[in-house]
Amino acid sequence: MKEKISIFGCGWLGKPLASSLIKQGYNIKGSTTSESKLSEFQEIGINPYLISIDELLENISPFLDSDILIVALPSKNIEGFRNLISYIEKSSVKKVIFISSTSVYGNSNEIVTEESETQSSPLATIEMLFKNSTHFETTIIRFAGLFGYNRKPGNFFKDGRKIPNPDGFVNMIHQDDCIQLIEKVIKKNAWSQIFNGCADTHPTRRDFYTKCSLDIGFKKPDFEEVAEIQQKIISNKKSKEILELNYQYGNLLKLNYGEI
Repeated sequence: MKEKISIFGCGWLGKPLASSLIKQGYNIKGSTTSESKLSEFQEIGINPYLISIDELLENISPFLDSDILIVALPSKNIEGFRNLISYIEKSSVKKVIFISSTSVYGNSNEIVTEESETQSSPLATIEMLFKNSTHFETTIIRFAGLFGYNRKPGNFFKDGRKIPNPDGFVNMIHQDDCIQLIEKVIKKNAWSQIFNGCADTHPTRRDFYTKCSLDIGFKKPDFEEVAEIQQKIISNKKSKEILELNYQYGNLLKLNYGEI
Protein backbone atom coordinates (compact mmCIF):
# COMPACT_ATOMS: atom_id res chain seq x y z
CA MET A 1 0.00 0.00 0.00
CA LYS A 2 1.37 3.41 -1.01
CA GLU A 3 2.07 6.03 1.62
CA LYS A 4 -0.33 8.81 2.44
CA ILE A 5 1.25 12.14 1.51
CA SER A 6 0.40 15.68 2.61
CA ILE A 7 1.72 18.64 0.63
CA PHE A 8 1.90 21.86 2.61
CA GLY A 9 1.69 24.54 -0.06
CA CYS A 10 0.02 23.51 -3.33
CA GLY A 11 1.17 26.44 -5.43
CA TRP A 12 3.36 26.66 -8.54
CA LEU A 13 5.29 23.50 -7.58
CA GLY A 14 3.06 21.76 -5.04
CA LYS A 15 -0.07 21.55 -7.19
CA PRO A 16 1.50 19.84 -10.26
CA LEU A 17 3.45 17.61 -7.87
CA ALA A 18 0.16 16.58 -6.25
CA SER A 19 -1.36 15.83 -9.68
CA SER A 20 1.63 13.68 -10.63
CA LEU A 21 1.51 11.69 -7.38
CA ILE A 22 -2.26 11.18 -7.66
CA LYS A 23 -1.78 9.64 -11.13
CA GLN A 24 0.63 7.16 -9.51
CA GLY A 25 -1.98 6.07 -6.97
CA TYR A 26 -0.97 8.11 -3.94
CA ASN A 27 -3.57 9.56 -1.58
CA ILE A 28 -2.78 13.28 -1.47
CA LYS A 29 -3.81 15.99 0.96
CA GLY A 30 -2.96 19.52 -0.09
CA SER A 31 -3.05 22.89 1.62
CA THR A 32 -3.83 26.36 0.30
CA THR A 33 -4.42 29.77 1.86
CA SER A 34 -7.08 30.57 -0.75
CA GLU A 35 -10.63 29.39 -0.08
CA SER A 36 -11.46 29.75 -3.79
CA LYS A 37 -8.99 26.95 -4.64
CA LEU A 38 -10.60 24.30 -2.44
CA SER A 39 -13.12 23.15 -5.06
CA GLU A 40 -10.41 23.24 -7.75
CA PHE A 41 -8.26 20.92 -5.64
CA GLN A 42 -11.16 18.50 -5.18
CA GLU A 43 -11.71 18.35 -8.94
CA ILE A 44 -8.18 17.08 -9.56
CA GLY A 45 -8.26 14.62 -6.66
CA ILE A 46 -6.47 16.58 -3.91
CA ASN A 47 -8.06 16.38 -0.47
CA PRO A 48 -8.07 20.13 0.26
CA TYR A 49 -7.24 21.97 3.49
CA LEU A 50 -7.26 25.69 4.22
CA ILE A 51 -4.08 26.29 6.25
CA SER A 52 -1.66 29.19 6.73
CA ILE A 53 1.84 28.84 8.19
CA ASP A 54 1.26 32.21 9.86
CA GLU A 55 -1.83 31.06 11.80
CA LEU A 56 -1.49 27.38 12.61
CA LEU A 57 -4.23 25.92 14.78
CA GLU A 58 -5.07 22.52 16.24
CA ASN A 59 -7.24 21.83 13.18
CA ILE A 60 -4.03 21.08 11.26
CA SER A 61 -4.03 17.61 12.88
CA PRO A 62 -6.21 15.90 10.21
CA PHE A 63 -3.96 17.34 7.48
CA LEU A 64 -0.93 15.82 9.20
CA ASP A 65 -2.51 12.37 9.40
CA SER A 66 -0.11 11.08 6.75
CA ASP A 67 3.10 9.09 6.38
CA ILE A 68 5.02 11.75 4.45
CA LEU A 69 4.83 15.55 4.59
CA ILE A 70 6.19 17.70 1.76
CA VAL A 71 6.70 21.33 2.74
CA ALA A 72 6.68 23.56 -0.36
CA LEU A 73 6.16 27.05 1.02
CA PRO A 74 7.94 30.30 0.05
CA SER A 75 7.49 31.60 3.61
CA LYS A 76 10.50 32.43 5.79
CA ASN A 77 8.42 32.71 8.98
CA ILE A 78 10.79 31.03 11.44
CA GLU A 79 8.31 30.99 14.33
CA GLY A 80 5.59 29.67 12.03
CA PHE A 81 7.80 26.74 11.04
CA ARG A 82 8.83 26.15 14.65
CA ASN A 83 5.13 25.90 15.46
CA LEU A 84 4.53 23.57 12.50
CA ILE A 85 7.30 21.24 13.66
CA SER A 86 5.69 20.98 17.11
CA TYR A 87 2.50 19.76 15.41
CA ILE A 88 4.39 17.35 13.14
CA GLU A 89 6.07 15.81 16.17
CA LYS A 90 2.64 14.93 17.59
CA SER A 91 1.39 13.46 14.30
CA SER A 92 1.81 10.22 12.35
CA VAL A 93 4.27 11.88 9.94
CA LYS A 94 7.63 10.09 10.02
CA LYS A 95 9.23 11.46 6.83
CA VAL A 96 9.48 15.10 5.72
CA ILE A 97 10.70 16.67 2.50
CA PHE A 98 11.51 20.34 3.00
CA ILE A 99 11.79 22.36 -0.20
CA SER A 100 14.58 24.88 0.21
CA SER A 101 16.69 26.95 -2.16
CA THR A 102 20.30 27.16 -3.32
CA SER A 103 20.13 30.79 -2.14
CA VAL A 104 21.33 29.44 1.22
CA TYR A 105 24.80 29.26 -0.38
CA GLY A 106 26.79 32.44 -0.79
CA ASN A 107 28.61 33.51 -3.96
CA SER A 108 31.82 31.59 -3.42
CA ASN A 109 33.14 31.73 -7.02
CA GLU A 110 33.47 27.94 -6.91
CA ILE A 111 31.47 24.75 -7.43
CA VAL A 112 28.94 24.32 -4.63
CA THR A 113 27.96 20.90 -3.28
CA GLU A 114 25.61 19.82 -0.51
CA GLU A 115 28.62 19.88 1.83
CA SER A 116 29.36 23.54 1.14
CA GLU A 117 28.86 26.06 3.91
CA THR A 118 25.58 27.95 4.00
CA GLN A 119 25.26 31.61 4.88
CA SER A 120 23.22 32.89 7.79
CA SER A 121 19.61 33.40 6.68
CA PRO A 122 16.04 32.66 7.80
CA LEU A 123 15.88 29.79 5.31
CA ALA A 124 19.05 28.18 6.66
CA THR A 125 17.62 28.52 10.19
CA ILE A 126 14.37 26.81 9.12
CA GLU A 127 16.33 23.99 7.50
CA MET A 128 18.14 23.44 10.79
CA LEU A 129 14.88 23.33 12.75
CA PHE A 130 13.70 20.43 10.60
CA LYS A 131 17.04 18.61 10.68
CA ASN A 132 17.28 18.89 14.46
CA SER A 133 13.96 17.18 15.18
CA THR A 134 14.38 13.58 16.35
CA HIS A 135 10.70 12.71 15.81
CA PHE A 136 10.90 12.37 12.03
CA GLU A 137 13.47 12.14 9.22
CA THR A 138 13.92 15.16 6.99
CA THR A 139 15.35 15.33 3.49
CA ILE A 140 16.11 18.85 2.34
CA ILE A 141 15.99 19.69 -1.36
CA ARG A 142 17.68 22.92 -2.38
CA PHE A 143 16.35 23.97 -5.76
CA ALA A 144 18.09 26.43 -8.04
CA GLY A 145 16.14 29.13 -9.90
CA LEU A 146 12.72 27.80 -10.90
CA PHE A 147 11.31 27.98 -14.41
CA GLY A 148 8.84 26.24 -16.68
CA TYR A 149 5.34 26.70 -18.12
CA ASN A 150 3.95 30.07 -16.96
CA ARG A 151 7.24 30.95 -15.25
CA LYS A 152 9.42 32.10 -18.15
CA PRO A 153 12.88 33.54 -17.39
CA GLY A 154 12.46 36.03 -20.24
CA ASN A 155 9.83 37.74 -18.09
CA PHE A 156 12.03 38.00 -14.99
CA PHE A 157 13.45 41.41 -15.95
CA LYS A 158 10.71 43.60 -17.37
CA ASP A 159 10.22 47.28 -18.19
CA GLY A 160 13.78 47.88 -19.34
CA ARG A 161 15.38 46.73 -16.10
CA LYS A 162 19.05 46.02 -16.56
CA ILE A 163 20.19 42.51 -15.68
CA PRO A 164 23.02 42.59 -13.13
CA ASN A 165 26.15 40.45 -13.06
CA PRO A 166 25.95 39.42 -16.77
CA ASP A 167 29.13 37.33 -16.71
CA GLY A 168 28.08 35.32 -13.66
CA PHE A 169 26.68 31.83 -14.19
CA VAL A 170 23.02 30.83 -13.89
CA ASN A 171 21.72 27.93 -11.82
CA MET A 172 18.22 26.93 -12.93
CA ILE A 173 15.83 23.96 -12.79
CA HIS A 174 12.63 23.19 -14.67
CA GLN A 175 9.42 22.38 -12.82
CA ASP A 176 9.30 18.86 -14.28
CA ASP A 177 12.78 18.11 -12.97
CA CYS A 178 11.80 19.44 -9.54
CA ILE A 179 8.87 17.01 -9.46
CA GLN A 180 11.02 14.15 -10.72
CA LEU A 181 13.59 14.76 -7.97
CA ILE A 182 10.98 14.83 -5.20
CA GLU A 183 9.39 11.61 -6.46
CA LYS A 184 12.80 9.92 -6.63
CA VAL A 185 13.42 10.75 -2.95
CA ILE A 186 10.14 9.06 -2.02
CA LYS A 187 10.59 5.99 -4.21
CA LYS A 188 14.21 5.40 -3.19
CA ASN A 189 13.60 6.16 0.50
CA ALA A 190 16.40 8.71 0.41
CA TRP A 191 15.77 10.18 3.85
CA SER A 192 17.95 12.29 6.13
CA GLN A 193 19.73 13.69 3.09
CA ILE A 194 20.35 17.01 1.39
CA PHE A 195 20.09 17.29 -2.39
CA ASN A 196 20.78 20.14 -4.75
CA GLY A 197 18.39 20.33 -7.70
CA CYS A 198 19.89 22.13 -10.70
CA ALA A 199 20.27 21.74 -14.47
CA ASP A 200 23.50 20.24 -15.84
CA THR A 201 24.72 23.39 -17.59
CA HIS A 202 25.56 26.87 -16.28
CA PRO A 203 25.63 29.45 -19.07
CA THR A 204 26.41 33.07 -18.29
CA ARG A 205 23.51 35.30 -17.35
CA ARG A 206 24.20 37.26 -20.53
CA ASP A 207 23.79 34.21 -22.80
CA PHE A 208 20.91 32.72 -20.83
CA TYR A 209 18.69 35.78 -20.50
CA THR A 210 19.39 36.88 -24.07
CA LYS A 211 18.14 33.52 -25.35
CA CYS A 212 15.18 33.45 -22.96
CA SER A 213 14.07 36.94 -24.04
CA LEU A 214 14.46 36.33 -27.78
CA ASP A 215 12.64 32.98 -27.55
CA ILE A 216 9.46 34.66 -26.26
CA GLY A 217 9.60 37.52 -28.75
CA PHE A 218 11.23 40.19 -26.59
CA LYS A 219 14.17 42.31 -27.67
CA LYS A 220 17.66 41.55 -26.42
CA PRO A 221 17.84 42.67 -22.76
CA ASP A 222 20.15 45.31 -21.34
CA PHE A 223 22.82 44.34 -18.86
CA GLU A 224 24.42 46.14 -15.95
CA GLU A 225 28.11 45.76 -16.66
CA VAL A 226 30.25 45.19 -13.58
CA ALA A 227 33.97 44.71 -13.07
CA GLU A 228 33.66 42.12 -10.31
CA ILE A 229 31.85 38.89 -11.16
CA GLN A 230 29.73 37.31 -8.41
CA GLN A 231 29.00 33.69 -9.08
CA LYS A 232 28.56 30.14 -7.91
CA ILE A 233 27.99 26.89 -9.78
CA ILE A 234 25.59 24.46 -8.13
CA SER A 235 26.58 20.82 -8.50
CA ASN A 236 23.79 18.30 -9.15
CA LYS A 237 26.18 15.34 -9.00
CA LYS A 238 24.75 13.86 -5.78
CA SER A 239 21.17 13.80 -7.09
CA LYS A 240 22.34 12.05 -10.27
CA GLU A 241 24.41 9.46 -8.43
CA ILE A 242 22.19 8.60 -5.46
CA LEU A 243 18.76 9.17 -7.03
CA GLU A 244 19.81 8.11 -10.54
CA LEU A 245 18.20 11.31 -11.79
CA ASN A 246 18.41 12.24 -15.46
CA TYR A 247 17.58 15.92 -15.87
CA GLN A 248 15.11 16.32 -18.74
CA TYR A 249 15.95 20.01 -19.11
CA GLY A 250 19.66 19.75 -18.40
CA ASN A 251 21.11 21.81 -21.27
CA LEU A 252 19.75 25.31 -20.74
CA LEU A 253 20.92 26.79 -24.03
CA LYS A 254 19.29 24.03 -26.10
CA LEU A 255 15.76 24.75 -24.84
CA ASN A 256 13.13 26.88 -26.55
CA TYR A 257 11.76 29.11 -23.81
CA GLY A 258 8.74 30.03 -25.88
CA GLU A 259 7.58 26.41 -25.85
CA ILE A 260 8.31 25.15 -22.32
